[in-house]
Amino acid sequence: MITFGIMTLNLESEKDYIDALAVRAKSCEMEVFRFIPSEIHPHTLHVKGRKFVPQTKTWSDFEGPIPTIIYDRCFYGEDEHSKQCLPIVTWLKSRPDLTFLGYGLPNKWELYQTLKNTTLSSYLPATQAVIDVDSVLKELAVKQKIILKPTNGSQGYGIYYLKKNDKTIHVKTEKHKRIISRIFPNETKLIQWLELLLKQRTYLLQPYLELSNNNQQPFDIRVLLQKNETGSWEEQGRGIRIGSTGGILSNLAAGGRVMTFKEWLSSLPPAKGDYIRQELDYILTSLPTILEKAFLPLFEIGIDIGIAKDGSIWILDINSKPGRKVLLSTNPEIQETLYTRPLLYGRYLSETDQTERKTYYEKTLSH
Repeated sequence: MITFGIMTLNLESEKDYIDALAVRAKSCEMEVFRFIPSEIHPHTLHVKGRKFVPQTKTWSDFEGPIPTIIYDRCFYGEDEHSKQCLPIVTWLKSRPDLTFLGYGLPNKWELYQTLKNTTLSSYLPATQAVIDVDSVLKELAVKQKIILKPTNGSQGYGIYYLKKNDKTIHVKTEKHKRIISRIFPNETKLIQWLELLLKQRTYLLQPYLELSNNNQQPFDIRVLLQKNETGSWEEQGRGIRIGSTGGILSNLAAGGRVMTFKEWLSSLPPAKGDYIRQELDYILTSLPTILEKAFLPLFEIGIDIGIAKDGSIWILDINSKPGRKVLLSTNPEIQETLYTRPLLYGRYLSETDQTERKTYYEKTLSH
């Protein structure tokens, strides 16, 4: 029986998704475990966690060998537990006796630097690493509107919109599904705020793109790609995320809503719809190959695509640990596939020789 381990930073994380996956494991001839990296004993190399019991559809406490196939669903923050778990996961990824479904992607800055030298460079918003407060002020003076986003951010957390007016500076962000807006009366006050912000984490700077619909609501296209039971990439579906009026984010975590891609596409003039569909197909066909050529193997990719008011198409974010809410809401017919795909791909990995998967680009293991 193949042992399939789901690794998270909290045993209650993504409970509904992991429960649904575990229920289907028996039909794939697998035993499912869930565990936290910090619960691995440094001497016995056994791990404490939970094992799924198919007969009762419940989880029971477990201590034993680390599962041989690992599905990494760890979302790291700036907290101490995240910092404790990161080196443990790096060590797990380097072990020849363990196989990860996917080995993750580097941070947004490294990803940008890699992709800007590929055929997808024209779809990337111009991005620069924020060195200091002066670099932000300089770009703001030139562009008038800019976006600051954390180098290691996810789910839209910590993204700021800055707009320079005649005498004031307008800063906007979204927290707990609310738009938080602040006007700085002068540059001195803005500098004080920026200095504090840049001490907390590293940021990237991008020009502000007009990615809102006619109702002034930010929106984007979320696409999910996954490998199937033979190791080939497949698109699972695409959906539209729509944010609050006047907001800067379309993320569901920030209070966004969803719409089917088909419904949105039908609202466009046919020629524009065809153009967008062709461009999307090109991006989605090219991206997995480019990423796996530069980094370690992946299992799934969530891609956020923005469509600006001038018709330009932008790759806004690429996530190797994507959520499923948008797809499940807009494409409910793929539910069964979404819950079984990690198991089937895991079985494929266990039945094929995977020694080549980790032998190149070892530098990405730290991510």
